[in-house]
Amino acid sequence: MEEKVYQLSKIMKKMTPGEMFNIGPIPVDSTVVNQWMAMLVLFALVYLGTRKLSIRPKGAQVFMELIIQFLYGVMDPALGKENRKFLPLVGSVFLFILTMNLLWFIPGLIPPTTDLSTTAGLAVATIVTVNIIGVVKKGIGGYVHHFMEPTPVLAPLNIIEELVKPLSLSLRLFGNMFGEKVVVTILFILVPVLVPTPIMMLGVLMGVIQAYVFTLLTVTYLTTSLKGH
Repeated sequence: MEEKVYQLSKIMKKMTPGEMFNIGPIPVDSTVVNQWMAMLVLFALVYLGTRKLSIRPKGAQVFMELIIQFLYGVMDPALGKENRKFLPLVGSVFLFILTMNLLWFIPGLIPPTTDLSTTAGLAVATIVTVNIIGVVKKGIGGYVHHFMEPTPVLAPLNIIEELVKPLSLSLRLFGNMFGEKVVVTILFILVPVLVPTPIMMLGVLMGVIQAYVFTLLTVTYLTTSLKGH
């Protein structure tokens, strides 16, 4: 019992990224290494799924095309089919977050999305990219004008909303993934055999849902940037 109490007291330390090595004067922690691992896994899966493409899909290509159709289903109602050119952005966001979320099935590995620095970086990069697309599509004048829709009175609120978006995106993803990981870790300490398994299965669902929510919000913000409020 004392051993379990001791392990429970160390949970937050286990969830804290640790320094792995240095590149010159720059320290590299476990979160960054785990992100690299997620990218390697994702690149390998995409390569295996697309190396033998054919007109009649089979094998891994079927699965890849199902993912693309799913993403089109997310994008088309808001952006329209004419904006399917943004699939690389939307698809990259979804697949990268999903891969990071599901990496917790590797023993001893902490999903990068349980680190606020990861989710904050993703959120800022996404919102900046979305706004750059809006500027390119509308021009500076048109981009500034969309903050005054549907009435100039709402311009201050629209600007505040834009500034809050990265915070909202990052905290939503971080909070859900961190909480899920903590619950499973506690259950593994208290009941290490069977009870955590259903929670881990729920974690798979949670990982998929959180990747979907982040992607859906990305599409929503992109739609606002292109078409106005």
